[in-house]
Amino acid sequence: MKKNLLLPCLAFLLTLTLSLPAAADVRLPAILGSHMVLQQNTEVQLWGWCDPAEQLEIRTGWDTTTYRTGGTPAAKWSLRLKTPPAGGPYSITIKGNNTVVLEDVLIGEVWLGSGQSNMEMHYNWGVKQYTADMDSATNRSIRLFQVPRLSADYPQDDTKGQWVVLSPEAAKSFSLVAFFFGQKLHQELGVPVGLINSSWGGTPAEVWVPADSIKANASLTQAAAKLNPSKWWPTTPGATYNAMIHPLTGFTVAGWLWYQGESNVGADANYRQLLPALIASWRTAWGRALPFYYVQIAPYAGYGTSNSSALLREAQASAQSVTNTGMVVTHDLVHDINDIHPHNKKDVALRLANYALAQTYGRPGIAFRTPQYRRMQAEKDRVRIYFTDADNGLVSKGGVPTEFYIAGEDRKFVKATAKIDRNTVLVWSKEVKKPVAVRYGFSSSAMPNLYNKEGLPVALFRTDNW
Repeated sequence: MKKNLLLPCLAFLLTLTLSLPAAADVRLPAILGSHMVLQQNTEVQLWGWCDPAEQLEIRTGWDTTTYRTGGTPAAKWSLRLKTPPAGGPYSITIKGNNTVVLEDVLIGEVWLGSGQSNMEMHYNWGVKQYTADMDSATNRSIRLFQVPRLSADYPQDDTKGQWVVLSPEAAKSFSLVAFFFGQKLHQELGVPVGLINSSWGGTPAEVWVPADSIKANASLTQAAAKLNPSKWWPTTPGATYNAMIHPLTGFTVAGWLWYQGESNVGADANYRQLLPALIASWRTAWGRALPFYYVQIAPYAGYGTSNSSALLREAQASAQSVTNTGMVVTHDLVHDINDIHPHNKKDVALRLANYALAQTYGRPGIAFRTPQYRRMQAEKDRVRIYFTDADNGLVSKGGVPTEFYIAGEDRKFVKATAKIDRNTVLVWSKEVKKPVAVRYGFSSSAMPNLYNKEGLPVALFRTDNW
């Protein structure tokens, strides 16, 4: 009887095939995809995963160069290349064991927005005042990338999400602040704009800072240990940074927008160190001292009668000492003092956009810095207050200046009378014969009415450190 030699041969070949390493497909992180916007006139990074030692060829639609790179022993690849001035659409072809083609890629300006609920807030939350803006939000030159809510114990290489072309449907579920900011930039600069939103309502700032940065500072570590656990958001240092920021750090952006602070009210001393630590850690992660523009939180009656919110806003203002930063004030944009989520996100965004247009893009003639306290001068029974960014004068809306308080050496503040004198304010009270300190709008729910002539509100302040 003859033996069937075919079956043993087939079994051997199958075993041999299974024992050979399978060729891995070239893969990219979610942030690199069709419809994305790459930062113009700079060097950007493309990266991903492949076989170790696999040879890759990359071609772009904006030049004729064939770029080459190879897989590392860790099965990763990366390549840096220069981008042209704004334009597109282009394609990018990445060829290895397989071929990946990215279509409809634009070159322009890219900004990342982050923070908690006031940054996350979108039209579908019920902000019906922007129905017309949303219904007309069709623009192929604006692209959106929404990072989903994720947390992780360790820094992640990738996140989820995809780039989409701006449409009414996409706009309605995207950050209103980021959307209106990007729309304004596109209108003024005339270039494509890419917007990344990575925010999570309720989160304290600690979760957006790398855990190592928190651990390196004893006071930040102690404050983080006091955070109250929540069933709605993480409170572990670095949790959202690991999953929602770190995966983006290889992607070149023009700058960051930050709207957060409500969950850190009551910990103002800590926030004075925390916000600069966040800025420094992000700049280290991106390898660039990029502009960081942020929103001072709005007044809210729910904070109670204490000055806790004012102290937090004062801590936010102190971060302006960090280079290449800017803060916009919003206490005049509140529709309901009992709502922690002011609906007027368009004017917040426009103030941020003006900061970027003036300070980042060098556009002249834009009033973008809010007036802030500079110094005081006692004049008998009165105090004269001097401000920054008020050279053209000051105005009060709706009557005389409000929310001024004055105190003598007894440190008891009483309501004061205030009068505008060109670009200064005189403050006094019959109850205080020898004033030594003045406060303006320094409470959790005050909505004062002093502006510069350009229409930007004067930031709350106190001249004392009591």
